[in-house]
Amino acid sequence: MYSVNSAQRFASRRSSLTSTSVSILERPLYGVGEAAGLLGLGVGRVRAWLDGYERGGTFYQPVIRPEHTGDGIVTWGEFVELGYLREYRRKGVPLQRLRPVIAALRDEYQTLYPLATARPFVHGRDLVLMLQRQNDLPQPLAIVVPSGQTILLADEAERFFRKVEFDSQETASRLRPAGRASSVVIDPLVRFGRPSVRGVSTDRLWELYDAGEPLKVISEGYDLPEHEVRAAVAYEEQQRSIAA
Repeated sequence: MYSVNSAQRFASRRSSLTSTSVSILERPLYGVGEAAGLLGLGVGRVRAWLDGYERGGTFYQPVIRPEHTGDGIVTWGEFVELGYLREYRRKGVPLQRLRPVIAALRDEYQTLYPLATARPFVHGRDLVLMLQRQNDLPQPLAIVVPSGQTILLADEAERFFRKVEFDSQETASRLRPAGRASSVVIDPLVRFGRPSVRGVSTDRLWELYDAGEPLKVISEGYDLPEHEVRAAVAYEEQQRSIAA
């Protein structure tokens, strides 16, 4: 079964990570709490999606990882896939129902992080539709939906897809958490994966603004366009309102 092989590969890769050998998706970046904060999710929910959970004496398997590991470090690939699940969090259907579809996509694409690649969203929509049907995926959790002779992304998948930038290998290289129109990016190779604008931490820009510095002064101090500083401040204020 793939679940066994993928779990073995997962453990092997995670135990031998180095800054020079690790792929971008396997790069360890966040603690669970930090990943949850960046995504505007509860820590318990993130742990459950990553590692499964127990309720009433029954253990529910993780959605993202092939099996429970107890690992408190979140890789970039896991973070991106958590961002995908986030779009479905209010659908009222347990996201564990996505598990067999994601496992099948791992098998097809031979990657631990299929939802952190462009393939299911661009070239593989017919495959995704077939897997959804084979696994009786509930309609609220659909990744793709048929429309006449075409296959479209479901609204939630489309929202996610529009926040992701893919590299030439069709791997998620950056996220735009506030949407493509915003200058704010989350890049695993910049600021250790913390939100930034042109390499400047959004948190730092917000702190200056919150301390009373005018946007114009901040923008001049960091040589940033004022509208990008404004975007950083707006993003941080939204994050803080979610956390509150």
